[in-house]
Order: sequence, then C-alpha cells, then structure tokens
Amino acid sequence: MGLDATAALLQRLLAWGLMPLWLLAGFGDWLCHRAQRIEDSAGTRESLLHWLMLLEMGSALAAALLLELNAGVLALLLVLCAAHELTTWWDLRFAYPRRRIPPVEQWFHALQFSLPWVGFVSLALIHRGQAAALLGRGEAADWTFRLKAQPLPLEYVWAVAVAGTLLVALPFAEETLRCRRAAAKAAQRSRLREAVRAAR
Repeated sequence: MGLDATAALLQRLLAWGLMPLWLLAGFGDWLCHRAQRIEDSAGTRESLLHWLMLLEMGSALAAALLLELNAGVLALLLVLCAAHELTTWWDLRFAYPRRRIPPVEQWFHALQFSLPWVGFVSLALIHRGQAAALLGRGEAADWTFRLKAQPLPLEYVWAVAVAGTLLVALPFAEETLRCRRAAAKAAQRSRLREAVRAAR
C-alpha cells in the first residue's frame, strides 16, 4: 500500500471510525453521570470541569476540521490534547472522593482519554512532513493558521457539528442545569434548617 493510500485509509478511519466512537463515548459518559446523580455528590464543580474538557477538545476538533494541518495547527492540537489530559486528571481527582465511578464509566473514560491521542498521531502521520518540521527536520515548518485549501465536504462538517451538539453539548448543558438546580435546592433546605433552629 503506497503512501497516499495509507493517508487516505487513515483519513477514512478518522472520519467514520474514530469520530463517531468519540462522540458516542461522550454521550455514554453523560449517561453514566446521570445514572450516578452527580448533582447530589460532585455537583456543579465537576460539571464545569466537563465543560472545560469539552472546550479543549471542541477547539481541537474545529481546528482539525477547518484549518490547514501544518506545524502550527499540529502544535496547537498537541497543546490541547495535553491540556485535556491534565483537566481529566483534575476532574477525576475531584470526583473520586465524592462519588463512585463504576467500571462502565471508566471504560468510557478510557475511550475519551485515548481517542484524542489516536487522532493526533493519525493526523501527524498523514501530515508527516509538517510533523517532522515540528522537530526541526525535513521541510520548513508552516506556523500560519488558515482555512484548508481543500475543505472537507460541508455535509460532513455540518454532520459532525450537529452530532456533537446533540450527543455532547446539549446533554452536558442539561447536566450543568441539573447540578445548579440541585445546589439551589440544597441551599434552600439549609436556609430553612437555619431558620427553624433560630426560631427554637
């Protein structure tokens, strides 16, 4: 299999294998949070950490879909993947003492940890010249951020955007709303208890 054929195969695997699996893993993670009722344990703070991870990976996804994959964009993707890894560690360190993390949720986490790196390495292999340029080897590094000269099919970009909204963004918005409502109810109950004690 030649070089061009290898790159084409990797692109198909990214588009029709990794991408759907990654989005479904995000939805599965939300289902686990809902079943665990995180609004009654880790609450809003954990939900906000989820949004930070979504911002990191959403930015990486938008860059990979829309921008020319050169040294500058690959460096950005590397930074965002590393930031996501650190935020994930922060999230788990916060959540673990406050709630149970069952095996099925850990399995979804494993997908969410690994798939961004698989995507990054695959893109680096497809664009190996600019990946090598990051290390100061081969061709000159291109650090500019610009739209793809040959854009991905608009239907595909829109399909990813809609699927990401329906499977990830909206569910996690519901999670944050649920956590805030639970926090408001808990605060109201606390104020009521304080009022009852003061009246005695």
